Amino acid sequence: MKRRIGAIAAGLVLAGAAQAQAASWKDFPGVENSGFVETDGDRVLQLSIVVPAPRAQVWTAFTTSEGYRTWATPLASVDLKIGGIIETNYNPAARLGSPDNIRNQITAYVPERLLVLRNVQAPAGFPGAAEFAQTAVVIELASPTPQTTRVTLSGVGYGAGPVFDNLYRQFEWANAYSLAELKARFVSGPIDWAERAAKEKAVAADRKVQGAAKP
Repeated sequence: MKRRIGAIAAGLVLAGAAQAQAASWKDFPGVENSGFVETDGDRVLQLSIVVPAPRAQVWTAFTTSEGYRTWATPLASVDLKIGGIIETNYNPAARLGSPDNIRNQITAYVPERLLVLRNVQAPAGFPGAAEFAQTAVVIELASPTPQTTRVTLSGVGYGAGPVFDNLYRQFEWANAYSLAELKARFVSGPIDWAERAAKEKAVAADRKVQGAAKP
């Protein structure tokens, strides 16, 4: 459940929730962190990974509803155009139009090379929603080889203060998780969301039983 909440990102960008202090982008092999601070003090959250798939296939995974559902969220609607919306939810039972869905607006794109998103709706009660709306994520695709794609996520607009500090930490983990999920989709195949939900339910039940058994 922590991963679902934390990765509301990638919808990609998404929303997030506080992770355990031990959680780190370093938890995900293959993810590189090249974040930096701009001259005005704003921070750029920049993570990347190499995916074993041609750039056209990775682009489809980001920019079509069907492709997005293979790795990111079970509910996804992608309207690829300037001003178009990517609407997602990690709840398989969710429906389009829900106020708890994540809605990211497409502000710019270059086919198979660049996609820029800005959050226009976070789930109700998401801490730091107003500040998060001041940020944007730039998704860049490059081809180290014809059969591989380097995906770079650059979160821009992270200003000063405790709210931005918290958002930066959340999405440093969440975007790393999303990149790892994207790579896994091309290594192991599309996610079976029903199977994943069943496993998470079983794990939660097991933890509950173990907790009740403690003296």
